Amino acid sequence: MNKKEAAKAIGHIPSGLFIVATSDGGKREGYLASWVQQVSFDPLLISIAINKDRPGYDAIKAGKTFTVNVVGEHEMGYLKYFWSGYDPADSPFDKIENSLTESGGLVLKDAKSVLECRLKESIDPGDHEIIIAEVTASYVLSEGAPIKVHTRATGLDY
Repeated sequence: MNKKEAAKAIGHIPSGLFIVATSDGGKREGYLASWVQQVSFDPLLISIAINKDRPGYDAIKAGKTFTVNVVGEHEMGYLKYFWSGYDPADSPFDKIENSLTESGGLVLKDAKSVLECRLKESIDPGDHEIIIAEVTASYVLSEGAPIKVHTRATGLDY
């Protein structure tokens, strides 16, 4: 199999765009994710592929509440803070409107919807870890907004 040809076809697999966010002891972190998928109806579970260097990874692995903020086409301006990463000393959460749920989930005001989650298990099959998370709550913020769909030029990079 030609790896470049296979990678091109893999890039055609559509996904959404998401900001995975944590708030742990007042420290708010998050990153732009595209590899998120539902994996179970009962219990309600999702999978997230995460690079171990991503902001919030340690809090997620420690079992802290985290959120998956679904990006809608109605408002994508906040993505600029996450697209190429950010300096931890210059937190995007100081620049974009957000709030915390009673369980400590970090909600972005301009997201389409938000899934509040907790780690159930994880596996480490390659250069990204697969997090299986239980959805403990959800919030719909912009009911009619279309979801931002994303494809990549190749399956070899984001």
